[in-house]
Amino acid sequence: MPGDHPVAGDHRPPGDHRPPGGHPVADDHRPMNQPRSDRPSGVWFAVDVGSVRVGVARSDPRGVLAVPVGTLHRDQRHATDLDQLTTLLTECEAVGVVVGLPRTLAGRDGPAVQDARGYGEALAARIAPRPVVFVDERLTTVLAQRNLTSSGVRGRAKRAVVDQAAAVEILQSFLNGAEQQRSD
Repeated sequence: MPGDHPVAGDHRPPGDHRPPGGHPVADDHRPMNQPRSDRPSGVWFAVDVGSVRVGVARSDPRGVLAVPVGTLHRDQRHATDLDQLTTLLTECEAVGVVVGLPRTLAGRDGPAVQDARGYGEALAARIAPRPVVFVDERLTTVLAQRNLTSSGVRGRAKRAVVDQAAAVEILQSFLNGAEQQRSD
């Protein structure tokens, strides 16, 4: 492919897009090992907080790809879901958590946003000094449902994974550098 070896005498294999003697370069012309922003590099988690379930996703160690982890049963009385999540974050050496805020289409905060923010604040108190970042997650559940349906997942099987699929959408958007708002 033209441009693969711009320097005479460059003996890199075809498809190796590193500058001669340098690190691999991402599409935005920064070294692949350089963080996309000022966020800590490493494994990030995201949660899609619902009244019954909490979808959980995590990134790879470089913070590039989001993958589903699972779905926790929401326990508003004893907070066992927060205990499980905190243990998971510790075991995976997570550097931070993204919490989706399900704003209305008009961009307003309703009861679901207040619930998600409260969940994120309770989590932040447990995992400090790791950051908890709140992001606008309008339509992520709708997108996750469409993706699952187009993949042939239906009925009970879809209900079982839609929350974690939404968490993947939230985290991937964050990893891709979407608008973010850090918690206080």
